[in-house]
Amino acid sequence: MKNRREFIKAGSAFAALSLLSCEEKHVQNAQSKPILPVSIATWGPNKEAVDAAMKEIENGKTALDAVEAGAKVPEADPKDMSVGYGGRPDRDGKVTLDACIMDWELNAGSVSFVQGIKHPISVARKVMEETPHVMLAGEGAKKFAVEQGFEVENLLTEEADKAYQEWLKTAEYKPKANIERHDTIGIMAIDKDKKIAGACTTSGMAFKLHGRVGDSPVIGAGMYVDDEVGGAVATGVGELVLKTCGSFLIVELMRQGLSPQEACEEGVKRIAAKVKNFEESQVGFLAINKEGHHGAFAILKGFNYALNQGGETNVYESDYLVKS
Repeated sequence: MKNRREFIKAGSAFAALSLLSCEEKHVQNAQSKPILPVSIATWGPNKEAVDAAMKEIENGKTALDAVEAGAKVPEADPKDMSVGYGGRPDRDGKVTLDACIMDWELNAGSVSFVQGIKHPISVARKVMEETPHVMLAGEGAKKFAVEQGFEVENLLTEEADKAYQEWLKTAEYKPKANIERHDTIGIMAIDKDKKIAGACTTSGMAFKLHGRVGDSPVIGAGMYVDDEVGGAVATGVGELVLKTCGSFLIVELMRQGLSPQEACEEGVKRIAAKVKNFEESQVGFLAINKEGHHGAFAILKGFNYALNQGGETNVYESDYLVKS
């Protein structure tokens, strides 16, 4: 274990030094193409989300409209037990939601620890557009949502409650990597005007401590976009992403010259170099630059993503760090 960690640290340091080289040969994701417009999201089951985003763009809407529409797809799906309606509850049996959204002008909105609101991504956009703030939390966020016309609903489905009742038998808390091959949705889009936007929404870790907030609503952790460079989103164990400001880190690495693929790989290596027992947790990063090239990388095998580009929608498997 020590040898592996030292090897990863050395590799991470080398990657950082390589930024200074003008002769660096960039490594692109094998599936990457410089085609616009584009929509991309974490996890294969979100094919409908990237299609919904692209439909908005095809209808003349902005990238911001696109990512909101895309994020709302899993938020409204009761079968998706990691986002919105149907999400697994915390250890007190409460469904609490987090979301953030950001556009090409550095406008951003976020909500965290919200209960009873099916579409927190739309509330986050209202925070961005209707208030001088970036983030609202808990009861304050819920009150604001109601004032903006959002309906308060019971988001705990029968299936999610059944899972909770089963968990209560042992009350053992341990995050599971790649649970149901799905997790938080992070989604990005570049529209016909070449403007970028991003969104992220989740119900967080199942059976978490009541009040826990992960990386998803934090600008620069779960999601970050910069119209000069591109954007990045994260999925997996939010605590590890928070500790490394993951999405912001990846965008800054692209700003310094790395390809989206190289930036995602360096983001994962940064976690591996700094976090003890990193190989027991999953984190996946997804990035896109302003040309339409994308990259993806994860700690463990199992992370995949959905891409709508060039008139096609495909799901691709991400490469990963821990091979054994």
